Amino acid sequence: MAETLILLVSELVTNAVVHTGRPAVLRMVLPGVQEACPGTVRVEVADSCARPPAPRHAAGEETNGRGLELVDGLADRWGWRPEGAGKAIWCEIDRCAAAATDGVAAYDGVAFEAV
Repeated sequence: MAETLILLVSELVTNAVVHTGRPAVLRMVLPGVQEACPGTVRVEVADSCARPPAPRHAAGEETNGRGLELVDGLADRWGWRPEGAGKAIWCEIDRCAAAATDGVAAYDGVAFEAV
């Protein structure tokens, strides 16, 4: 899951910077472990441009136009919303593995102890 999150962050931040020419703000929401399921990881990237994202489809050898296609293919959900004078684009990944015993949950092979 770490590789997927890195790719999603990279695509969203790159899109924000390339298409606005300005810095972006990255937010990640990582839930605490509750019972057997650590829940959803949410990535948000805010920028100062109010223009909605425009998903494209890259053809053949084109090197641009695949970012939101990757996000759509890798994330369980994604979308955008107005934020201040700009917007925030977000995506979520649901990851919930079967729980081990004694309050320890497995999260893509990494164990977290519920405290």
